[in-house]
Amino acid sequence: MEQEASGHLVVSPSDFVEAAETLAMLGSPIRIQLMWVLSDGPRDVTGLAEAIGQPLTTTSHHLRRMRAAGLITSRADGRRQVYSVEDPHLIELARQSVEHHADLRLRER
Repeated sequence: MEQEASGHLVVSPSDFVEAAETLAMLGSPIRIQLMWVLSDGPRDVTGLAEAIGQPLTTTSHHLRRMRAAGLITSRADGRRQVYSVEDPHLIELARQSVEHHADLRLRER
């Protein structure tokens, strides 16, 4: 990986565009919840829907969009689709964002 003298990775203008697209895709509380749950390991759609307290159809819709955007992957396990997050950057992005707001909320007490 090529780095600048400051220690930052060398980036191109397209990296900023793609970063904005990723953040836009994560701009839904349901998708952030899905990333949060998937950060603990793969799950099928039923387990994910139960974990986030959403209907199966809503959960499936968001999973399809996230998979199409390349944020998550899926694999067949018999008749089930099992979803996972393979990119540790995405896991960290979701965790840091949620923990940041939890920290702010706790500081306000």
